[in-house]
Amino acid sequence: MKRLQRDAVILLLIENLREKGSWCGETHIQKATYFTQELLKVPLEFEFVLYKHGPYSFDLSDELTAMRADAILKLHPQPPPYGPSFIHGRSGKLIKKLYPKTLKKYNPMVKFVANKLGGKNVAELERLATALFVTREIKTDNSIESRAQCIHKLKPHVSLDEGRDAIRAVDTFIEESIDI
Repeated sequence: MKRLQRDAVILLLIENLREKGSWCGETHIQKATYFTQELLKVPLEFEFVLYKHGPYSFDLSDELTAMRADAILKLHPQPPPYGPSFIHGRSGKLIKKLYPKTLKKYNPMVKFVANKLGGKNVAELERLATALFVTREIKTDNSIESRAQCIHKLKPHVSLDEGRDAIRAVDTFIEESIDI
Protein backbone atom coordinates (compact mmCIF):
# COMPACT_ATOMS: atom_id res chain seq x y z
CA MET A 1 0.00 0.00 0.00
CA LYS A 2 1.28 3.46 -0.87
CA ARG A 3 2.08 5.87 1.95
CA LEU A 4 -0.84 8.27 1.36
CA GLN A 5 -3.29 5.38 0.97
CA ARG A 6 -2.07 4.08 4.32
CA ASP A 7 -2.49 7.55 5.80
CA ALA A 8 -6.08 7.63 4.50
CA VAL A 9 -6.78 4.32 6.29
CA ILE A 10 -5.24 5.68 9.51
CA LEU A 11 -7.47 8.77 9.22
CA LEU A 12 -10.50 6.52 8.75
CA LEU A 13 -9.47 4.48 11.78
CA ILE A 14 -9.12 7.61 13.93
CA GLU A 15 -12.55 8.85 12.79
CA ASN A 16 -14.18 5.54 13.63
CA LEU A 17 -12.40 5.20 16.97
CA ARG A 18 -13.53 8.70 17.93
CA GLU A 19 -17.15 7.83 17.01
CA LYS A 20 -16.92 4.88 19.42
CA GLY A 21 -15.66 6.95 22.34
CA SER A 22 -11.88 6.80 21.96
CA TRP A 23 -9.94 9.97 22.64
CA CYS A 24 -7.38 8.73 20.06
CA GLY A 25 -4.09 9.05 21.85
CA GLU A 26 -1.09 7.34 20.34
CA THR A 27 -1.64 4.16 22.36
CA HIS A 28 -5.17 3.87 21.01
CA ILE A 29 -3.96 4.33 17.44
CA GLN A 30 -1.06 1.90 17.93
CA LYS A 31 -3.26 -0.89 19.28
CA ALA A 32 -6.11 -0.32 16.81
CA THR A 33 -3.65 -0.29 13.91
CA TYR A 34 -2.10 -3.52 15.22
CA PHE A 35 -5.52 -5.20 15.24
CA THR A 36 -6.40 -3.79 11.82
CA GLN A 37 -3.18 -5.09 10.30
CA GLU A 38 -2.64 -8.37 12.17
CA LEU A 39 -6.19 -9.59 12.79
CA LEU A 40 -7.88 -8.30 9.64
CA LYS A 41 -4.86 -8.42 7.30
CA VAL A 42 -5.13 -4.83 6.07
CA PRO A 43 -1.71 -4.39 4.37
CA LEU A 44 -0.48 -1.37 6.30
CA GLU A 45 3.02 -2.86 6.43
CA PHE A 46 4.07 -1.66 9.88
CA GLU A 47 6.47 -3.77 11.89
CA PHE A 48 5.28 -4.35 15.46
CA VAL A 49 7.34 -5.57 18.41
CA LEU A 50 6.26 -6.46 21.91
CA TYR A 51 7.17 -3.40 23.93
CA LYS A 52 6.43 -1.70 27.24
CA HIS A 53 2.63 -1.56 26.83
CA GLY A 54 2.07 -4.34 24.32
CA PRO A 55 2.63 -4.43 20.56
CA TYR A 56 4.18 -1.21 19.32
CA SER A 57 5.42 0.02 15.95
CA PHE A 58 8.23 2.54 15.83
CA ASP A 59 7.43 2.88 12.11
CA LEU A 60 3.84 3.84 12.93
CA SER A 61 5.05 6.36 15.50
CA ASP A 62 7.28 7.89 12.82
CA GLU A 63 4.37 7.90 10.36
CA LEU A 64 2.12 9.73 12.85
CA THR A 65 4.88 12.34 13.22
CA ALA A 66 5.17 12.64 9.43
CA MET A 67 1.39 13.00 9.15
CA ARG A 68 1.56 15.85 11.63
CA ALA A 69 4.38 17.49 9.66
CA ASP A 70 2.24 17.24 6.51
CA ALA A 71 -0.82 18.70 8.33
CA ILE A 72 -2.74 15.46 7.81
CA LEU A 73 -3.04 15.10 11.57
CA LYS A 74 -2.67 17.47 14.46
CA LEU A 75 -2.44 17.05 18.20
CA HIS A 76 -5.24 18.25 20.43
CA PRO A 77 -4.30 18.75 24.11
CA GLN A 78 -6.23 16.81 26.74
CA PRO A 79 -6.58 17.64 30.43
CA PRO A 80 -4.09 15.87 32.74
CA PRO A 81 -3.36 13.03 33.28
CA TYR A 82 -4.03 12.27 29.60
CA GLY A 83 -1.68 12.92 26.73
CA PRO A 84 -2.81 14.68 23.56
CA SER A 85 -5.23 13.12 21.11
CA PHE A 86 -4.86 13.00 17.34
CA ILE A 87 -7.40 14.78 15.16
CA HIS A 88 -7.57 15.52 11.43
CA GLY A 89 -5.35 18.31 10.21
CA ARG A 90 -6.16 20.66 7.36
CA SER A 91 -4.85 18.17 4.74
CA GLY A 92 -6.79 15.22 6.17
CA LYS A 93 -9.93 15.68 4.08
CA LEU A 94 -7.87 15.97 0.90
CA ILE A 95 -6.05 12.70 1.61
CA LYS A 96 -9.36 10.92 2.16
CA LYS A 97 -10.77 12.35 -1.10
CA LEU A 98 -7.78 10.98 -3.03
CA TYR A 99 -8.44 7.35 -2.04
CA PRO A 100 -12.18 6.58 -2.02
CA LYS A 101 -11.67 3.02 -3.33
CA THR A 102 -9.11 2.23 -0.63
CA LEU A 103 -11.37 3.62 2.08
CA LYS A 104 -14.39 1.71 0.76
CA LYS A 105 -12.40 -1.53 0.59
CA TYR A 106 -11.06 -1.32 4.16
CA ASN A 107 -14.02 0.41 5.83
CA PRO A 108 -15.60 -2.84 7.15
CA MET A 109 -12.31 -3.87 8.78
CA VAL A 110 -11.75 -0.44 10.30
CA LYS A 111 -15.32 -0.33 11.63
CA PHE A 112 -14.92 -3.78 13.18
CA VAL A 113 -11.78 -2.73 15.04
CA ALA A 114 -13.29 0.59 16.15
CA ASN A 115 -16.39 -1.20 17.45
CA LYS A 116 -14.25 -3.61 19.46
CA LEU A 117 -11.63 -1.19 20.77
CA GLY A 118 -13.07 2.34 20.64
CA GLY A 119 -14.38 2.41 24.19
CA LYS A 120 -11.40 0.66 25.81
CA ASN A 121 -8.92 2.35 28.12
CA VAL A 122 -5.15 2.04 27.77
CA ALA A 123 -4.84 -0.87 30.23
CA GLU A 124 -7.55 -2.83 28.40
CA LEU A 125 -5.93 -2.11 25.03
CA GLU A 126 -2.57 -3.32 26.33
CA ARG A 127 -4.07 -6.61 27.54
CA LEU A 128 -6.05 -7.23 24.36
CA ALA A 129 -3.21 -6.39 21.98
CA THR A 130 -0.78 -8.49 24.02
CA ALA A 131 -3.29 -11.36 23.92
CA LEU A 132 -3.44 -11.14 20.13
CA PHE A 133 0.36 -10.96 19.95
CA VAL A 134 0.76 -14.03 22.16
CA THR A 135 -1.92 -15.90 20.20
CA ARG A 136 -0.32 -15.13 16.84
CA GLU A 137 3.41 -14.87 17.57
CA ILE A 138 4.38 -17.03 20.56
CA LYS A 139 4.36 -20.81 20.54
CA THR A 140 2.15 -22.24 23.26
CA ASP A 141 -0.20 -25.20 23.34
CA ASN A 142 -2.86 -22.58 22.39
CA SER A 143 -4.96 -23.23 25.48
CA ILE A 144 -6.43 -20.23 27.26
CA GLU A 145 -4.40 -21.08 30.34
CA SER A 146 -1.02 -21.34 28.61
CA ARG A 147 -1.57 -18.10 26.70
CA ALA A 148 -2.73 -16.32 29.90
CA GLN A 149 0.38 -17.56 31.69
CA CYS A 150 2.51 -16.27 28.82
CA ILE A 151 0.87 -12.84 29.06
CA HIS A 152 1.45 -12.80 32.83
CA LYS A 153 5.09 -13.80 32.36
CA LEU A 154 5.63 -11.04 29.77
CA LYS A 155 3.56 -8.49 31.70
CA PRO A 156 3.65 -9.34 35.45
CA HIS A 157 1.24 -6.48 36.21
CA VAL A 158 -1.44 -8.33 34.21
CA SER A 159 -3.06 -10.92 36.48
CA LEU A 160 -3.82 -14.41 35.24
CA ASP A 161 -7.55 -13.64 35.41
CA GLU A 162 -7.06 -10.50 33.31
CA GLY A 163 -4.94 -12.51 30.89
CA ARG A 164 -7.64 -15.18 30.57
CA ASP A 165 -10.31 -12.55 29.98
CA ALA A 166 -8.16 -10.89 27.29
CA ILE A 167 -7.49 -14.24 25.58
CA ARG A 168 -11.22 -15.08 25.58
CA ALA A 169 -12.05 -11.66 24.13
CA VAL A 170 -9.39 -11.99 21.41
CA ASP A 171 -10.58 -15.51 20.55
CA THR A 172 -14.07 -14.05 20.11
CA PHE A 173 -12.67 -11.22 17.93
CA ILE A 174 -10.86 -13.79 15.78
CA GLU A 175 -14.02 -15.86 15.37
CA GLU A 176 -16.17 -12.82 14.54
CA SER A 177 -13.60 -11.43 12.09
CA ILE A 178 -13.80 -14.48 9.82
CA ASP A 179 -16.89 -13.06 8.09
CA ILE A 180 -15.36 -9.65 7.35
